[in-house]
Amino acid sequence: MPHIAVIGAGITGVTTAYALAERGYEVTVLDRNRYAGMETSFANGGQLSVSNAEVWNSFATVLKGLKWMMRRDAPLLLNPSPNWHKYSWMAEFIANIGKYRENTIDTVRLALASREHMFRMAQEEGIEFDLERRGILHFYRDKEAFDTAGQVDVLYREGGLQRETLGPDDIRRIEPTLKGSYYGGFFTPSDSTGDIHKFTRGLAAACARRGVKFRYDSAIEAIEPASRGGYELRWLPVGHDDGDATIHDWEPINADGVVICAGCESRRIAASLGDRLNIYPVKGYSITVQLYNERSQEAAPYVSILDDATKIVSSRLGRDRFRVAGTAEFNGFNRDIRHDRIEPLIRWTREQFPDVQTDRVIAWSGLRPMMPSMLPRVGPGKRPGIFYNTGHGHLGWTLCAATAQGLAAAVESTLPADKAARAAA
Repeated sequence: MPHIAVIGAGITGVTTAYALAERGYEVTVLDRNRYAGMETSFANGGQLSVSNAEVWNSFATVLKGLKWMMRRDAPLLLNPSPNWHKYSWMAEFIANIGKYRENTIDTVRLALASREHMFRMAQEEGIEFDLERRGILHFYRDKEAFDTAGQVDVLYREGGLQRETLGPDDIRRIEPTLKGSYYGGFFTPSDSTGDIHKFTRGLAAACARRGVKFRYDSAIEAIEPASRGGYELRWLPVGHDDGDATIHDWEPINADGVVICAGCESRRIAASLGDRLNIYPVKGYSITVQLYNERSQEAAPYVSILDDATKIVSSRLGRDRFRVAGTAEFNGFNRDIRHDRIEPLIRWTREQFPDVQTDRVIAWSGLRPMMPSMLPRVGPGKRPGIFYNTGHGHLGWTLCAATAQGLAAAVESTLPADKAARAAA
């Protein structure tokens, strides 16, 4: 039975491990954190949103970025300081504008396939993650923005997604807690929301039940060809403060194949393996509003919201939590939580849902691993036995269940699993 090492225990790495285990592979997952889902998969916007599949590659996005460059609270913020990685990424981003239409349609189709795999896994493994299948509501404040969104809706329908067109009264009927003024919108009843961290941890537990091994606190130092074939993974322990680490624990891991699902770190690892992977860390922020009294609980929406003008999304996570997320910041690997980036999320919550109390808010930031084409890299690298499933950007949770299946199929085509072992699994 081939042994596959998966680098990264975020949502992409865990779904990949699950897909490989289903096919009968021996799987070991390595992550530099103490637990699964502790970085970008910790506190995202919570949306499983096929209706947010439009890629960003357009001249309109570029113009908005230039216009907002001097606004510290802008939805899209670019640090203009010279950096080769950043500007080479942007050059490729602009080069992909001509593929906007086909890449958007491809993303819709991938997201629709992923939805089916995601729900199947959750049902089969009994994963509780505050799932709300109440749809996602997009609203627009003026006719120009609404008409532009209508053009995108044509692409969504071509990709297979059906949405409802709404007027102001329809918006309030679908989500009566909204208090703003709107021209119109679109509603996708098939979309849903949930807690990505709970799902990732639940699926990691399901993987462990299927025999997947997890090595946490393990930072990859090198991946080198092994003398007997396959690869030797050298790693260093991170954060061992309990005194139970031994020299034996630090021995290299041997694997027949390696899958890189390391988010923004995938670029560095790929370079060491001779592959170019132009992933840039695009920082996003979220707040989790604690709905600690009945007034706030009744005033917060259960239907998920996407406000295109501010690039802000919201999700209800159970009765007592409300997640609000957004912004895109091009500022390297900086993970600082800045007040001037969090404040617009709080202000938006107060404007749209004035009866929700925002005196108990938990702020978070994470780095989205984004490719210039806005499509993830899924498939083999240059070296035999090296594979990638990474670069999902702002749609990691929405797309990962499908890309995990595609990756597992790619592994199976070159390193077939033992069919008897698969049947017994």
